Amino acid sequence: MKTGDYRSSDLLRGPAIPTELLQALPKTDLHVHLDGSLRLETFMELGREVGMDMPDDPEAVRAMYFPADKACVVDDFLSHFDHTIKVLQTEANLTRVARELAEDFAADGVWWLEVRFCPLKHTEQGLTADGAVAAVSAGLEQAAAATGIHGGIIITGIRTIDPASSLNLARLAVAWRKRGVVAFDLAGAEEDYPAKDHLDAFYHVMNNNQNVTIHAGEGFGPESIHQALHRCGANRIGHGVRLEEDADLMAYVANNRVPLEICLSSNRQSCVTEDLSRHPFRFYMREGLRVCLNTDNTLFARTSPANELRLAVDTFDLTLLETENLLLNGFKSAFTSAKAKGEMIVEVLETFASLRDKFDLDDMSDPRKEA
Repeated sequence: MKTGDYRSSDLLRGPAIPTELLQALPKTDLHVHLDGSLRLETFMELGREVGMDMPDDPEAVRAMYFPADKACVVDDFLSHFDHTIKVLQTEANLTRVARELAEDFAADGVWWLEVRFCPLKHTEQGLTADGAVAAVSAGLEQAAAATGIHGGIIITGIRTIDPASSLNLARLAVAWRKRGVVAFDLAGAEEDYPAKDHLDAFYHVMNNNQNVTIHAGEGFGPESIHQALHRCGANRIGHGVRLEEDADLMAYVANNRVPLEICLSSNRQSCVTEDLSRHPFRFYMREGLRVCLNTDNTLFARTSPANELRLAVDTFDLTLLETENLLLNGFKSAFTSAKAKGEMIVEVLETFASLRDKFDLDDMSDPRKEA
């Protein structure tokens, strides 16, 4: 039942929030790597086609090719992408994997999806970087037609590559700006590979009104976030786990509504945080930062959008109102027009309310019903 602007279900919290509801709630994913998010069965099938040693047992495949539940050495963790990239060297495979990823996310309640990848990693068999973008775009369009999910592509540069190659990727991100590419990103090992080494790439995208998101504050301290924001023009920060170490910078991020793309399972797997209960996620929410929840690498981390939401709700004892606000942050942070965001948010709020009614959550959480 509704009292004023509040509903008794606002305070439903943690494990008491039904999993079916979390599955159905409208979501975004703004930080998911294409080459870390294949279906396991698809990887196995495509791996056999390219001659990779591929056991029949899925768990044996995981042990052979993907990170352990704890994979704390950065270089070792990043090397696992080599295996998935090996099967993503053709237009057909890129299109298929992009389509499957978007279809799976749509089934998990994701309305807006931003998929990131480095096109230069997919040119070993003659495909051009431009062709790789076209292939992924085709897969996302197919999924959109089938499921209604929308979003775009984030072209990702790598900190360890030649800055001239990053500039070429930046040019690609600009060339595709009105054709489905929504931003330019920089990923890879942070320590000893500062984002400022790639300034020409960032200047190019900024001078052409393309969005920027940068992995920062994951494998290095808050100075990496400072550089991403103030030298490289980041509109969003990927991860940002170590932002809490600099109170002044954190206040800047909060006051300027800079979104943080948080990826809980991935942070735990790569030992960015040893214990999720100590992750700054809840602290950031209480301090008013625009935190949004993402999967990062569904195959590596054995997760999904709904699983990440369940994990966040249970680990941090979120109320239903906090959960809805968290999901709204994703829509507010999407790289799309203000008009499109506004329209999505109106529909999202209507869906939140209708789902509460569908699941009878006010009755479920009304103490008078329990008396």
